[in-house]
Amino acid sequence: MLIGNTDIEQPLALAPMEAVSDYPFRMICKGFGTDVVYSEFANAEALIRDVKRSLGKIQVRNEERPIGVQIYGRVEASMERAAAIAEQAAPDFLDINCGCWVRKIAMRGDGAGLLRDLKKFESVVRAAIKGTQLPVTVKTRLGWDEDSICILDVARMVEQCGVQALTVHCRTRMQGYKGEADWSWLEKIKQVSAIPLIGNGNVKTPEDVKRMFETGCDGVMIGRGAISNPRIFAEAKHYLATGEKLPEPTLAQQVALCLRHLKAEAEYKGERRAVLEHRKLYASYLKGAPNIAKLRAELMQFTDIAPIEDRLEEFLEDCGRECSEPGEAARPRYAAQ
Repeated sequence: MLIGNTDIEQPLALAPMEAVSDYPFRMICKGFGTDVVYSEFANAEALIRDVKRSLGKIQVRNEERPIGVQIYGRVEASMERAAAIAEQAAPDFLDINCGCWVRKIAMRGDGAGLLRDLKKFESVVRAAIKGTQLPVTVKTRLGWDEDSICILDVARMVEQCGVQALTVHCRTRMQGYKGEADWSWLEKIKQVSAIPLIGNGNVKTPEDVKRMFETGCDGVMIGRGAISNPRIFAEAKHYLATGEKLPEPTLAQQVALCLRHLKAEAEYKGERRAVLEHRKLYASYLKGAPNIAKLRAELMQFTDIAPIEDRLEEFLEDCGRECSEPGEAARPRYAAQ
């Protein structure tokens, strides 16, 4: 799959996710083999007004390449200027978010809101392309709702605009993350557009990755499936190469990864902010562990890393004692070794 100077066969990509796909998480996923990463999305209006937090989202480091910076907006002049600002961060390509389903964004015409007005969609894309020399890609959904699926028209349109790759989350805006993603549209898109196609939506296992590639798409993007399991990139590559699945991580490995992520966040954005923002990830990292609700409630009370680390070490010791006692019928999903 070729985007500008980036040429990777069957790439696995980490989806751009607000408040998730920051530099520390991108690097964790890179460590597990993701081929392409994306920044959190940045609002065009915020970028052109030099909002510090938004400018911070689009910063790029060489060790995370290839990386796309994602921007969104509905005002053509702002998107053109924002594209030029994003180019200064020197990513490998620029991605336009035309698929965010969240009400406060889509209902004002940004993100997936563009799917209700394809002329506006086109003018926004053309404006962004005009503002940069970078390759430009687009991420979108099937349509606004099941009665207005327009992805085939969108695919033709963005190719004519000069977009170099299209990522499609195979749900509508109205679905959000509910229901099943309809991957059958990927085959139809490939029939009407020659640009690289990246499939997205409901990719949770290595088997899912294989099945999505079998639709004919050129790349696979993983979002929420990576939040709960960043190892999915390594697992998928192993499965694609061998047809065999890697063993599930132990509870000790999950705890170690959770703490590594937390400490990387603290180094990147400060301890207190990292601890507060990391709270939403405990359920994912410790999924399937015994008494997770009680443990999570305890971890939510801490504002420093040291007591979190101590409590998780104590938790592992308790799990180890439980697993070594007679009668292991209630053994947790993860072994604690």
